Amino acid sequence: MKISRSVNCYQAKPKNDTEVINRLNDLATKHPGYGFWKMQGSIRLEGKIWNHKKVYRIYTALKMNLRRRHKRRLPTRIRIPHSIPEVMNTTWSLDFMSDALYSGRRIKILNIIDDHNRQALAMEIDFSIPAIKVIEKLSQLIELHGKPKVIRSDNGPEFISHQLLDWCHRQRIQMQFIQPGKPNQNCLVERFNKTYREEILDAYVFYSLEEVRSLTENFMYEYNHKRPHDSLNNLPPVLYVLKYGKHEHIKTSSDMFTTFQHSDGDDENINDDLNQKTNFEAAL
Repeated sequence: MKISRSVNCYQAKPKNDTEVINRLNDLATKHPGYGFWKMQGSIRLEGKIWNHKKVYRIYTALKMNLRRRHKRRLPTRIRIPHSIPEVMNTTWSLDFMSDALYSGRRIKILNIIDDHNRQALAMEIDFSIPAIKVIEKLSQLIELHGKPKVIRSDNGPEFISHQLLDWCHRQRIQMQFIQPGKPNQNCLVERFNKTYREEILDAYVFYSLEEVRSLTENFMYEYNHKRPHDSLNNLPPVLYVLKYGKHEHIKTSSDMFTTFQHSDGDDENINDDLNQKTNFEAAL
């Protein structure tokens, strides 16, 4: 059997798919959601006449046919200097904590404080606290205390949900997010969390959700009404508002006190405030 000289001398030419590989990688980078046919259509619109079988062979060799998982991208978070508001209802800080019952079932705690006087406005406890429950709690607090100008939180899924963002937009409340991995930018509520964890979560073994709620309710009352704070001139948050408060629309369930405004050096008004403070403390 004779073999032709052309067949005998033929040398296979390696396939050079570099151009196709580069173009597919470029499309995958710019358009992560594109599948094969979208990419093939884009290549044809560019005037390339590569056969779709060839393109698909390279597409699968690059493992682009496998499902790609993408991290959820967050908008760029800009660091905003943390300052103590001069009046109440300027900034509320929110944060979640977690713990577990004796049975091992996880629980979540939503803490909300006013940055002006560090008052614990709410401590919501449940097995699950989705965004809708956060909105319900904030709506209740607004009816009781008035509307804040700013809400500060981390980038938890409950806080970045469209439900909460749309609600804040309707309420004309600015949602202020800290940078990811920077809990110190929400330091006031983080300090509150530390106190709560040391005195309640780490100090007791919980057998039911009701037990956690009962101990937390007592802690919250003690924290707001009786616990002195170094940063508040050794006054609890409620009494600090009595002496230094400048908010004119504070609502309380008992209506036992009002806020007082006075200028520095006004000794007579200060004495009146202290008398009101003493009467309020005696009523507790």
